[in-house]
Amino acid sequence: MLVGDDWAEDHHDVELMDGSGRRLVKARLPEGVGGMARLHAMIGDQVGEAPDDEVEVVIGIETDRGPWVAALVAAGYTVMAVNPLQAAEFRRRLGVSGAKSDAGDAHVLADMVRTHAHELRPVAGDSAQAEAVKVVTRTHKTLIWERTRHTQRLRHALRDYFPAALVAFDDLDAADTLELLAKAPTPAQAARLSLSQISAALQRARRRDIAGKAAAIQAALRAEYLTQPEVVAAAYAASIQALIAVLTVLNTQVKTLQEQVETHFGRHPAAEIIASQPGLGAVLGARVLAEFGDDPHRYATAKARKNYAGTSPITKASGKKKVALARFIHNDRLIDTLMAQAFAALKASPGARAYYDRQRARGCSHNAALRQLANRLVGILHGCLKTGTLYDETTAWSHYAENVAA
Repeated sequence: MLVGDDWAEDHHDVELMDGSGRRLVKARLPEGVGGMARLHAMIGDQVGEAPDDEVEVVIGIETDRGPWVAALVAAGYTVMAVNPLQAAEFRRRLGVSGAKSDAGDAHVLADMVRTHAHELRPVAGDSAQAEAVKVVTRTHKTLIWERTRHTQRLRHALRDYFPAALVAFDDLDAADTLELLAKAPTPAQAARLSLSQISAALQRARRRDIAGKAAAIQAALRAEYLTQPEVVAAAYAASIQALIAVLTVLNTQVKTLQEQVETHFGRHPAAEIIASQPGLGAVLGARVLAEFGDDPHRYATAKARKNYAGTSPITKASGKKKVALARFIHNDRLIDTLMAQAFAALKASPGARAYYDRQRARGCSHNAALRQLANRLVGILHGCLKTGTLYDETTAWSHYAENVAA
């Protein structure tokens, strides 16, 4: 039984198809419990009296998350998460008119799982614990990205009317910087800040060498720079105070969510193994767990995990030409985490450092060598998770040590 499910926010267009490609029934179902009950009834009517173990229901849908997908998986259906780009390409194979409709998309998805199910990825059966880790880690990372964006907006505004602030403050999103800018958002006000006011903000931020830093900040704020007219500076000041308010809230929520990330990650059975890997602490480890998931059957081999991670190269061969290229289609959150792990592992693991140095000696750039190290670390993680063992420096790099010795 093949099912195509074209989902929207409040409804689902579904089509049931048999193995020969014949449409059995189609319908528009509401989102929620009522729609799910009707889908079960439609499938049950078509299956009839056949034993449950003789009928496999395969569903194609362009998402892999949400309560609807979770309910489909819980019901025992095989759910294929179809990339929208794949569905669009398949639609063009079936017709050249360019026509498109929700019911037509449901037909495309049903036919796609009928003919190409072996090339599609089933939705992973991750545990509720792993899903909880994914929720908090993704929100935590998103807030960090938002903080970076707002910090860049703050930097651009200061550059346009208050360049002295860029000289005085190294970290624009730091608590002491935000406090002082909120207190004195214009060059004239900042020039009147006393050493005691600056020192108090630095002390609340727990800075070191408060006297020296306070004097340097005051000197920078009182230096001569090109300025904007007073009315323009006042307008900019109102703008950056809004940005400062947003950054202050983001700093608080990033810190709060980090505690949640560490708590949820610490509760997961695989946390000890993941945290034992070089370069992975609680936050990066939680991101690795969240993006890889914890379904033990999702990655049949280390190569499959590396391919999903996007760290392994792709090969393009035509005639006598054959090149290996980096993958640019990947999970951005995962590759960002793995590259950060690889960079941190250069100090945490002698084996990782030696492996990186060998790639550099071969002529690889820093990024290419780091990506290859990340690829190797993914393989090590896969082995540890499959065998349920903690990371061991000697075991992880013994193969490469033997090759170098030979």
